[in-house]
Amino acid sequence: MIQDFAIVMVIASVMALIFYKIKQPMVIGYIAAGMLIGPYTPPFSLVTHPEVVNLLAEIGIVLLLFVVGLEYPIAKLRSVGKKALIIATTEAFGTLALGYIVGQAMGLAFFDSLFLALSISVTSTVIVMRVLEELGMIKDKAAVLLLGVAVIEDIIIVSILAVLQSVAATGSLSIQEVGISVGLVLAFIGGALFLGSKTVPKFVDMVSKTNHHDLIIVAVLGVAFGLSFLANQIGVSVAAGAFFAGVLVAESKSHAIARVLSMPLRDMFAALFFVSVGALMDISLLPLFIVPALILIATSFAGKFATVYISAKLMGTDKKTSLKSGFALSASGGELALVTAKGGADVGATSAFILPMVGTMTIITTFLSPYVIKFGWKFANSLRQKEEEEEKGDVPPA
Repeated sequence: MIQDFAIVMVIASVMALIFYKIKQPMVIGYIAAGMLIGPYTPPFSLVTHPEVVNLLAEIGIVLLLFVVGLEYPIAKLRSVGKKALIIATTEAFGTLALGYIVGQAMGLAFFDSLFLALSISVTSTVIVMRVLEELGMIKDKAAVLLLGVAVIEDIIIVSILAVLQSVAATGSLSIQEVGISVGLVLAFIGGALFLGSKTVPKFVDMVSKTNHHDLIIVAVLGVAFGLSFLANQIGVSVAAGAFFAGVLVAESKSHAIARVLSMPLRDMFAALFFVSVGALMDISLLPLFIVPALILIATSFAGKFATVYISAKLMGTDKKTSLKSGFALSASGGELALVTAKGGADVGATSAFILPMVGTMTIITTFLSPYVIKFGWKFANSLRQKEEEEEKGDVPPA
């Protein structure tokens, strides 16, 4: 284990430094490091216990989303709550419908099309937030909106997955099971925000009065992992649980101290998460699935971008923010896409090629995400600047 940890951290630091020097997102450097040391890279895997790396990566997800949640107190989330809910619902179901139609056009079976469509409807909250933070865009107006959309979308996707698995396993749609699944999700969010807001901030402030930093970090991490565990137990993603833990700690008077203390841990384990994503990527599968994967990636991008941009505009969001949100949310498939594809395989509903195909798509979209987000932000900013110049009469209208 010590050998594995040493290899991961040394290779990750070298690759991150290289990508920093060539002015590329360090996330890509971490993923490249994972591909170098992973089990699918010949002649042999440098990591002897990949399950340990994956465990540390799960910790990375919790810490990363917890720190992101610290930037979004309840009042800030409430300001985009209605918009985020409508945009997330439109995006999830719009992309799902488009993906299913494309899957059927490609000659796939009914459940293959459904689970594949659900997989391409996913946006990785972890990857999008990390890229935005690295590019210094996390406090942008669009970042608040798309974070709310991404978190709600995760919950919607997990709920749809539970319904699809139930239908595939039993051959019938149980309204009762759907109701229970949705009710549990709503109960978790309501409980976290209502009960949590009355207890967690007071607890964190009480601990902070001791002025012992070691005690503060242990307390806030207890909140983060405790809420992540509860979320996982009722079928909500650990990422959503960690995010809401951060939101609750952000309500305390000591949230700034908690954030500063959490950052070093977050950075280390977040690096492990992206290394593990790279290690799971089997590049040898790319030639087999590259064409259908590219078709589905294009479908996913078109569906997400169109639904997010149009619904954001209809909700009264300005053009610049709508464009940024559209690009960011359409850019990534992420780890939940693999979970969704595996969910179909677990109940025997999908063909054997679905999981590796989604894996191939994940490889491509994970690499593309930082560049798509960066381009989208620059495009939206330049378009807005051009419009402002035209309004002032500095540039003649095109």
